[in-house]
Amino acid sequence: MERNHPVLLSLSLAGIMAFSATGSRLSAQNKTIAKPNIVVIIPDDLGWNDVGYHGSEIKTPNIDKLAKSGLRFDQHYVMPTCTPTRVSLLTGKYPSRYGVTGPDYGEVIDLGDPTLASILSANGYYTAIAGKWHLGSPPYTPLKYGFQSSYGYFDGQIDPYTHEYKTETELTKRESWHRNDEYLTEEGHVTDLLTAEAVRIIEEEREEPFFLYLAHHVPHFPLEEPDEWMSLYDDLSMHPSRKLFAASVSHMDDGIGKIIDALERTGKRENTLILFLSDNGGQHSWHSNTEYRGKYANKPHSVLGNNFPLRGWKGDLYEGGIRVPAIANWPGKLEPGAADFPMHMSDWLPTLCFLTGIKTDLENLKLDGKNVWTLLNGEQNVAEERSIYWKTNQAFAAREGNWKLLVHRNNNKAELYNLKNDFRESRDLSSSNPEKLEHLMNLLEEFKKGDR
Repeated sequence: MERNHPVLLSLSLAGIMAFSATGSRLSAQNKTIAKPNIVVIIPDDLGWNDVGYHGSEIKTPNIDKLAKSGLRFDQHYVMPTCTPTRVSLLTGKYPSRYGVTGPDYGEVIDLGDPTLASILSANGYYTAIAGKWHLGSPPYTPLKYGFQSSYGYFDGQIDPYTHEYKTETELTKRESWHRNDEYLTEEGHVTDLLTAEAVRIIEEEREEPFFLYLAHHVPHFPLEEPDEWMSLYDDLSMHPSRKLFAASVSHMDDGIGKIIDALERTGKRENTLILFLSDNGGQHSWHSNTEYRGKYANKPHSVLGNNFPLRGWKGDLYEGGIRVPAIANWPGKLEPGAADFPMHMSDWLPTLCFLTGIKTDLENLKLDGKNVWTLLNGEQNVAEERSIYWKTNQAFAAREGNWKLLVHRNNNKAELYNLKNDFRESRDLSSSNPEKLEHLMNLLEEFKKGDR
C-alpha cells in the first residue's frame, strides 16, 4: 500500500547543519545490510510535465514504473541551471558557496574538496560517471574529483551524433567526448552510448559496491532523434520540436529500462538504490544560426519542455525552474508513495553517506544539505525544521515553511508567496505581509554570508 509522507510545515536555518544529530543514528538494520549500489540518473532540462506519471503526453513507461514502485518527490528542489545543480549533488552545498551562480567552467569545485564520489571511493565504492560533466574542463575533470571511471563529455551541451561542442567551427575543433579524462572519437547517438556504458559498469564483476552517476544529454538542445522514437508520436498533434523533445525523452526512457534489466539480470537490483532527478526545469525554446556550424539554423527548437502547472522556466527561481521530477526506488527498502516535503539536491550527499554507514565527519564540511533518510524510509514522521536558499545571476530566493521569498537582483524587487495556498505563485503577498517579508529578507542576508 502506498504511503503519503507528511507535508513539512516549517523549516529553519538551524536545521541545515543537523547531520551530526542524525548521522549517529545508524540503525541496527542498516548495519546488517550490505552497502547498496547507487545509480543516480540525471536527465538534462526535463520539466515537471515531461514525464508520464505527471500526466504528460510523453511516453515514459520505465520511468513511470520507477515512480509507481518507488518514492515520488513532490517538492524536490534543484538549482535552475545545470552546473549549480551538479555542484550541489557532488558537494552537499549550495553552489554559491563556490561562487557558482550559473553554467560555469574552469575550477568549479576546489581541487581537493571532498565530493560524493571521493567520499564513496574512500569508503570502498567503485565510482563511475557516464555523460555530462560541466564541472570544469581539463584539467578539472572527473578523475580529479573522486571518480575512478569517466566517460562522456566535458561540456554543457553537444551535438547528439557528432559530439561536438556548440562553438566548434571548420577551423577550430572543440573536443569534448572522452574516456577516463582522455579525448576520444566515437560514433553513435549520445543516448545509446551512455546507456551502453551504464550497462557495462553494471555488468562488470567486482567485489565492491558501485556508484554510477549517469548524466544524460537529453532532452537538452540540440536534439536529433531516429525515426524509431519520432514515430511514437505520429498519431499525436504536437509541434514538430515538441515531438522531437518527446522522442528524446522516450529514447532515454528505453535506456533506463535496459539499465534496470541489467541490474536484474546480474542479480544486483535488490541491493541497488536508483535515484532519478532532473537537473532543472524545462527550457521554453532554443534557436541558433551559428552554433554547431549552423547545422540547426533551419531546425528551430521552438517548443521544448513543459513545466505546467508550475510557473517559470529553466533559469528562473519560480517553481517551474527549480521544482523537478524526482524518484527514489529501492525494492524492499523504500515503500511506494509520495514524499510531500521540501528537500534540496544538496541533501543527497549526507543522506547517502548515512545510508552507507560512512563515518566521515560531515559537520566540519559545513554542508547545506541535510540527511533525510529517516524521512524517506518512514522511521521519522515529522521533518526537522530547516530552510532552503538559491542564488543565481539574476535573483535570490529563500523558502521557509510554506513561505517563499524571491528578490530580483537588477532592481531589488521582492516577491512573497505562500506555496501551500498558491504553488503557482500567482499572488504576490509582499505588500500585505510586511513582517513575514522582513523576516525572510533577514534570513536571506544570513544565507548570503556563506557565499563567495
